[in-house]
Amino acid sequence: MEKLGPNYANSSPLTPLGFLERTATVYGNLPSVVYNSTVYTWAQTHDRCLRLASALTTVGISTGDIVSVLAPNTPAMYEMHFGVPMAGAVLNTINLRLDARTVSVLLGHSGSKLLFVDPLSWPLAQDALRLLPANQTRPSLVLIDDPYEPQIPTPPPPPPPSLLTYERLIETGDPNFEWIRPTSDWSPMVLNYTSGTTSSPKGVVHCHRGLFLITLDSIIDWSLPKNPIYLWTLPMFHANGWSFPWGVAAQGGTNVCLRRFDAASIYSAIHARSVTHLCGAPVVLNMLANAPDSDRKPLPSSQGSDTHRGRPSARARAAPGGGARVRD
Repeated sequence: MEKLGPNYANSSPLTPLGFLERTATVYGNLPSVVYNSTVYTWAQTHDRCLRLASALTTVGISTGDIVSVLAPNTPAMYEMHFGVPMAGAVLNTINLRLDARTVSVLLGHSGSKLLFVDPLSWPLAQDALRLLPANQTRPSLVLIDDPYEPQIPTPPPPPPPSLLTYERLIETGDPNFEWIRPTSDWSPMVLNYTSGTTSSPKGVVHCHRGLFLITLDSIIDWSLPKNPIYLWTLPMFHANGWSFPWGVAAQGGTNVCLRRFDAASIYSAIHARSVTHLCGAPVVLNMLANAPDSDRKPLPSSQGSDTHRGRPSARARAAPGGGARVRD
């Protein structure tokens, strides 16, 4: 019996990153991420995450390094929930609504080595870096491309041609990269911070095991089915989207990304993409329930019933933490 102890064949550290690997095999041709007219399959998302992990190791990111991101719910933000820890690094998603002083405190406290920045958050990132102490090492910047955003200003000053962009980084990566698996259940995977509304922000480190277990708990407690169509109305920077970046991957679902959350955009996305699930704070669900007729669209029905009234009633079945199953 003494020879029946744990070994590589029967025991490995728990991590939600393996969900992506399995889903790329089982559901490789199904859509994984939808953003405006961009649609990736799970095989493509797996490829892009491996490329990202590979590229990060070539720009000096090592196991345990902090990689931060200032971005809304875009494909890049989703991919970083896999690609960054697949490089052995620790992902730090920063709330876009924080001021420059608070962002600076988070970057300094975490010792972030690399900061991915959405174009609309470029001025915020620049202001935050200027507030870092003179003796503080500043993270390198990577600008996240977004061809769909018409309101993107030219960052002042204009970024130099040599500035690394997210898509350029992806292009340099190796799709056959052997991603860096955690050596222990307790290896850190994510670093989050409290908002700092009552005192200074406090760091919260999540390990691979903890995120694996909370992801399974969320799937089971919500009875999340296979291949859900999940609308991102909850910011991924908010507690990593309550674990659903990994949960949707585990179930082979489709992530419908939204940069902005307003009633018209949400109803339009639900209608156009046949969305089945979403999460959001009570204020978001209240906004949908009280939206004017002009913002509403017919909602999908799992029972095939028609919406025959001018004002469809949104019936959202409650789920943990403010999630809802979308029904007519």
